[in-house]
Amino acid sequence: MAACDPWNTVRYRGERGGHYESWFLRANHPSAPRAFWIRYTIFSPKDRPQDAVGELWAIAFDREAQRVLATRSERPIAECSFSDSITDVRVGDAKLSARELTGEARQGTSTIAWDLHYDGTDSPLLLLPQARYTTWLPKAKAVTPQPNVRFSGALVVDGERWDIDGWLGSQNHNWGSKHTDFYAWGQVAGFDNAPDVFLECATARLKIGPLWTPPITLAVLRLPDAEIRLNTIGHGLRARGTIDGFNWNLHSQRGDVDLKVRMSAPPEAFAGLTYRNPPGGSKTCLNSKLARCELTLLREGHQPLELTTEHRAAFEILTDNPPAEVPVLL
Repeated sequence: MAACDPWNTVRYRGERGGHYESWFLRANHPSAPRAFWIRYTIFSPKDRPQDAVGELWAIAFDREAQRVLATRSERPIAECSFSDSITDVRVGDAKLSARELTGEARQGTSTIAWDLHYDGTDSPLLLLPQARYTTWLPKAKAVTPQPNVRFSGALVVDGERWDIDGWLGSQNHNWGSKHTDFYAWGQVAGFDNAPDVFLECATARLKIGPLWTPPITLAVLRLPDAEIRLNTIGHGLRARGTIDGFNWNLHSQRGDVDLKVRMSAPPEAFAGLTYRNPPGGSKTCLNSKLARCELTLLREGHQPLELTTEHRAAFEILTDNPPAEVPVLL
């Protein structure tokens, strides 16, 4: 069994309380501002498990062509299968294993199809402390079973073939009974000046009745010589995470570490997506895979580290109030 498999096994059990679950993969061209995002999803509404479905989502980002194409297809849950022992996800004819993925998603007359292989040796990266994955809170869980993987194969975007050769990205898994009420999430699989460094971070707020929690900011930075985890609830409440339009700044510290991250992208680099919420209603995800990221790390006994990527960062904002500048494509 691959090391990633325990983190990829399905959590859905047909429960009446509602459930969402996604396996998504994303990668960037080594130098050009191109990226893809592919998502295999379970959605089961609260008290209506008979209406559960499998979904396929795909987005192709191409800044040079000034194009963001988004597609989504849906299948009854009876036409899907999900393994509780290995990485094996099937939505209709589309498949995902620990090393390969095939399928296509359609939206109107648009189609994105994929036939990809991916490979990596990095161990799973946990955004939350490990004990939190088996507790009631938070209701939404996220893990990266395979960070820093390289993709090869082909993506066909409305008939245009994209040859995928050495694109660097990740394979991710998230699940829960309710979407986080508000978040910014970011990930970098290789900076322009440090291709072996991986960053994942998030700023989230939860709504409890009529009240909102303060922002909770988590970050995990994997370096060649260390993994820096600023992801406990204590770290999260002490850290600062601020979102202003399409700019996100976070600052987190512990005794010997000081981490600052800034992510940003223009409105045209985002796709607006409607995420149905298991308890009812929906959220809007502003999804970009062509964001800029600047990182500064101070560590006792080390030289200051400054990393940048111009357009290789994943940047998402989940909100109830999408800005008019980003069209909701799905």
